[in-house]
Amino acid sequence: MSTWDEIRTAYHVARMGTVSGAAEALGVHHATVIRHIDALEARLGVKLFQRHARGYTSTEAGQDLLQVAQATDDQFTQLVGRIRGRGDGVSGELVVTSLSSASPRLTGTLARFQAQYPGLIVRYLTGDEVLRLEYGEAHVAVRAGRAPDNPDNVVQPFVPQRVSLFASESYIAEHGRPETTEDLTGHSFVSLDNFGSRAPFVRWLMERVTPEQIIFRGTDNRVLRDAIIEGVGIGFISDWEAEKFPTLVRLFDSREEWSAPLWLVTHVDLHRTTKVQAFLKFLKEDVKNW
Repeated sequence: MSTWDEIRTAYHVARMGTVSGAAEALGVHHATVIRHIDALEARLGVKLFQRHARGYTSTEAGQDLLQVAQATDDQFTQLVGRIRGRGDGVSGELVVTSLSSASPRLTGTLARFQAQYPGLIVRYLTGDEVLRLEYGEAHVAVRAGRAPDNPDNVVQPFVPQRVSLFASESYIAEHGRPETTEDLTGHSFVSLDNFGSRAPFVRWLMERVTPEQIIFRGTDNRVLRDAIIEGVGIGFISDWEAEKFPTLVRLFDSREEWSAPLWLVTHVDLHRTTKVQAFLKFLKEDVKNW
């Protein structure tokens, strides 16, 4: 058995804390894990773990080994991600990530792109987590706000994501409609549960209403949208998404100061691959119809 297999096993034991957990992560029998640990400790002449009823705890030597093994495992994962992104054809997986608020437009683009390449599998990952392009977790990222500054990424300006203040017809019927953006006193609002958010529309709102006026707060934009539709209060929704809900009323014209610029981000090692270049070209053409 190679030393690397034994080190990799020890890494997973340290990470999981139990033999059974490491065995499941590696897809091997627990007896194999124990054999690897015993062989590695014999090879090094030191104890890497303290055994106890609840599992395994790394010794000082085990911690040193864990740091090296983790760095090696990360580098291997990064290499695999880069290799998967290479190739001459548009096939395999295309992994794209963005905030969920971009999905009303981006999903259609991805569907049309996939239709051109039937052998392609599209994985569209949305959410607040910033996936690591350098580890191959995504091929293309659509990110909002300030331009990403990682020197290993290729960053291109995309389009602004426009948002507006909306309320439901039921909210307006019960509470009235503010005539101007200076007429927000007495109204209730729906917003992110992070008053320190750098999103320009959140900062704008916090300068004009009191925290007590924000009566419904959440971390998912889709939840906030649903609350606005239900008549809980006034809130910001992307213009793209609001188009799908006829009961929403745009209170004021969208302002530049509310909008967040979007950026296309790719890792330098994958940027020139056939698959990524084909998608970027298609996306830039398709966005003209958004």
